[in-house]
Amino acid sequence: MAEESQGGNGTAAAGPQQMKMQVLAQYVRDLSFENVVVQKGLSAGEVQPDIQVAVSLDARKRPVANQYEVITKFKVTSKNKVNGDVLFVLELEYGGTFHIEGVADDQLHPFLLIECPRLLFPYVRRIISDVTRDGGFPALNVDTVDFMALYRQELARRAQAQQAQAEKVN
Repeated sequence: MAEESQGGNGTAAAGPQQMKMQVLAQYVRDLSFENVVVQKGLSAGEVQPDIQVAVSLDARKRPVANQYEVITKFKVTSKNKVNGDVLFVLELEYGGTFHIEGVADDQLHPFLLIECPRLLFPYVRRIISDVTRDGGFPALNVDTVDFMALYRQELARRAQAQQAQAEKVN
């Protein structure tokens, strides 16, 4: 880490404000698990699970200064490769409340949608693992999510949508 330069009077020279982040709360906002195999009375038979994981993110400013809420939304669907039958569907919205200071305005949006979900992810992984195991399936350990790639994909999707909209107008 770089040392701060000291002015002649022993005070730190004026520089960028140091970034400060604190996790104030983490919580399950919504959780749903549907064991379709049991509901429909299907036999396990030959099962080759095909698991799809969809991730979306949401962030918003809270009324308190420097506080933000970030919600990670996971939808996990398991289908049998053999016949396409749905085995289970898990939906989880996991949130965190963060106190953030010292992040430049132009960097706040990516910070909220990359760094904050990265901190929440181990807890999300654990919940998904526990719920699938408690639901009668092998514990599912979701692969690590690259939130930076997800953020870039969303920016590209929005740019493409704006371009398509501009072309419609012209």
